[in-house]
Amino acid sequence: MAKIQLNGKKIKVNQNITILDLLKKYKLDKFKVAVELNRVIIPKTLYKKKLIKSNDKLEIVQFIGGG
Repeated sequence: MAKIQLNGKKIKVNQNITILDLLKKYKLDKFKVAVELNRVIIPKTLYKKKLIKSNDKLEIVQFIGGG
């Protein structure tokens, strides 16, 4: 297990989990979020490749439409 910080909360995730895996776990649409990993915005094209490691800090922001 890897210990990470997600939106300010400490959680445990499986080793070798990708950003895309994490989004799926929380049922988030990759096209409706922005992900920051250790203070760097990650392009959507890398969600499938970028592995999350222990002590990583992620911020996931969801886009909400309105009018």
